[in-house]
Amino acid sequence: MSLIEKLTPEQEALISVYREKWRAIALSTERIDKEKAAEVVKAAYTAIGKQQPEIIFCDSPYAGLKIILKKRNNKLNSNNINLNNNLISYISTALVNKSSKILYQLDKQVIRQLTIFRLDFIISEYVFEKKSKFKIQPKMNLDRLWLKSQKLASDCCWLDFYISVLNCSYSKIRWKTLQSLSRFCGWISPFENLCIICDRPLHLRFDNENRLHAEGEPAIEFTDGYSLYSYHGVTLPEKYGKIHPQQWQAEWLLTEENAELRRVLIQGIGYARICQELQAIELDTWQEYTLLKIDADVDEESIHLLKMTCPSISFIHALRVPPNMKSAREAIRWVNWDVDPEEFGVQT
Repeated sequence: MSLIEKLTPEQEALISVYREKWRAIALSTERIDKEKAAEVVKAAYTAIGKQQPEIIFCDSPYAGLKIILKKRNNKLNSNNINLNNNLISYISTALVNKSSKILYQLDKQVIRQLTIFRLDFIISEYVFEKKSKFKIQPKMNLDRLWLKSQKLASDCCWLDFYISVLNCSYSKIRWKTLQSLSRFCGWISPFENLCIICDRPLHLRFDNENRLHAEGEPAIEFTDGYSLYSYHGVTLPEKYGKIHPQQWQAEWLLTEENAELRRVLIQGIGYARICQELQAIELDTWQEYTLLKIDADVDEESIHLLKMTCPSISFIHALRVPPNMKSAREAIRWVNWDVDPEEFGVQT
């Protein structure tokens, strides 16, 4: 096969097709077929020269984590080595001599465009932050115990394109193993004599920019009730996530220490309600505009707001302005790109 220096227009057009194909697989919320998943796992063990394991199914990665730790604490499988690296080493060579056939720059370009949403990063961070609850040794890397279907789907995405569109040479057996693990299993934690298979999430919810997002309900939810809350891509603690933003309270800003969570609370509550509930101080007025300051320690720097009241419908809107604003008129000028309000043809 000759060296590929540039994709044809037809090949470039297919990038989005393969990306959407594997994104749908990565974000599937269908229940796994346990019989098919067990068959796939056993075939994968055979492929790396291992005996078929006992298979335990669970409803979420968190439930799987508890199974692993229980077995470790009971020392039932002290010699039961995790085979995650073995499987990764095996399936990672599904493509044969890739580097000798495709230029490095093309390689970077294609893989970047074929990158799909990595849900496994978010779930990992949320699940494994609970390590302290289980009194786990700090250097024990729980993340490496798992082979994650979303990560496999991300790899399958660009491999499928290389194989199907660019006609790269590949190992049929290894490519089949990789696809099957991604398509038919959730997360798996493979040991010598035991393999834990986790089901997929029951619900996944996103905003219009494909960021994890839900209001008053989990953004990720598993059948056993294990859930993750998120607001426009920012993971929330349950105490905020289970409450709809319309019911969030401005006073929470006074005790929340995490700057990113304060930003999310401000975004969800809105400056108009924050002004009212935290009793903002009036600094200056000009016609229907008022410059306000929230004296409470809410953000990293003091919050100055320009409150605008529509005379016809009495609708109030508040916009944050720099804390060095001294007058309402100066704040209006800043909002309108340094145009003085007296120069407005029509005030809005």
